[in-house]
Amino acid sequence: MNHYSSQKKPLVVDADGTLLATDMLFECFWAALGKNPLACLKAGFFNLNNIAKLKQEMAKIAGLDVTSLPVRPEVLALCKAAKSESRTVIIASGSDRSLVAALSKSVGFGDDYLASDGQTNLTSTRKSDALVARFGAKNFDYIGDSRADIAVWKTADQAIAVAPNARLLAKIGREVQIIGSPTRAKDIFRAFRPHQWIKNILLFLPLLAAHRSDLAGVMLVLWGIAAFSAAASAIYIVNDLLDLAADRQHKIKHKRPFASGAVPIQTGMLSGFGLGVFALGIAGLHSWALLAIIALYMVLSLSYSLILKRLRWVDIATLAALYTLRVVAGSVAAGVEMSGWLAAFIFPVFLALGCVKRLVELGKAETEDILPGRGYAKRDRGDLLNIAITAAVGAITVFGLYSYSEMALVLYQAPWELRLAGVAVAVWLARMIRRGWQGRMDYDPIVFALRDPIGLALIITGAVLLYHAAV
Repeated sequence: MNHYSSQKKPLVVDADGTLLATDMLFECFWAALGKNPLACLKAGFFNLNNIAKLKQEMAKIAGLDVTSLPVRPEVLALCKAAKSESRTVIIASGSDRSLVAALSKSVGFGDDYLASDGQTNLTSTRKSDALVARFGAKNFDYIGDSRADIAVWKTADQAIAVAPNARLLAKIGREVQIIGSPTRAKDIFRAFRPHQWIKNILLFLPLLAAHRSDLAGVMLVLWGIAAFSAAASAIYIVNDLLDLAADRQHKIKHKRPFASGAVPIQTGMLSGFGLGVFALGIAGLHSWALLAIIALYMVLSLSYSLILKRLRWVDIATLAALYTLRVVAGSVAAGVEMSGWLAAFIFPVFLALGCVKRLVELGKAETEDILPGRGYAKRDRGDLLNIAITAAVGAITVFGLYSYSEMALVLYQAPWELRLAGVAVAVWLARMIRRGWQGRMDYDPIVFALRDPIGLALIITGAVLLYHAAV
């Protein structure tokens, strides 16, 4: 047994949730799910009773780049200070040894570490026993973050806890040094992307197209918006978890809650599940039809997140379909019939905006390589522009033909004002495509459109003309 003086006691640090502001098993699960869903699910099913083997198999499938994982700066600083005092600093982690070895080297701790090996899951008492066997009881300091570390803290000399909650502190049962801050509620809420809920005003389109403004109809649409907002947030969380590696390479998206480590992956998974159940529940309380649409939206969105977003051209058609489903949901929620004219108009509009979204991303790309997690490179910009223009022309053509239809002549007293509204829509689409081509907007064209003063002026002008034409 090795013994160390009190001044030179080794400092042992856990990896998941401690040195790292994330958990490598869950990182591997989501990376593997995105890379090879069938292999990921198979590994999970056959190794659920053997956690050490599960971690090993997930690590093999995921091919995780540990150098991109978020490190807690305050923990790393404490470890480096210990090394500067010539103390031994090692990682002792329940994660698979292949990942811990790479992590130990990346943070400058060398080849000395303890980890799970496919047979032994090095957590709790197993980790405590391994450390006592190597250093002796009460002859090392330990930094951890969870209930699994309680057994180790009991055999350590100094116990250091990272962002513990009151429940964990009560269970530790000894004096501990606390570093770091717990997850903030506002970061969890930020993971829901509440600013994206504004897109769900699209559910009002069928009600407005039917010239209805009664309170009952409005309340029913708001019901649908609540269901769609919860469903969308659930999918955003799943999408962010699947996109962790790509987001960390992005100059803006690396600040997202899960990519940055501000919110644990486990919290995201629980939140996403809860939001999904809530969305389906309130949709079902409304009607079976709205429940079916919300379910279809979630299934299609999951398919998009797992596979379709990587398929060139298919992804923009899927985006257009997802936006169109919002309008269909508004029709079902309000109990109004959605006209074929409206469907024929909005799908190409959203197809054009999907192209704009990709044009913006490519315009901001710094290399000629394929975008991480996407199927496009800068060489595709010309084709995207052509599709956007074609879709926009198609949408305006449908709008123009509608203005001469019998339905429009019944609903609108001044068809010429309806046609002027179409001009406003055409100018707005042209502006969006031009800005997208130039890369002069946020990454989400819908959110940009609702914040752009000139674009809003065009939308309001079109809306006023539509209203006046109907009076």
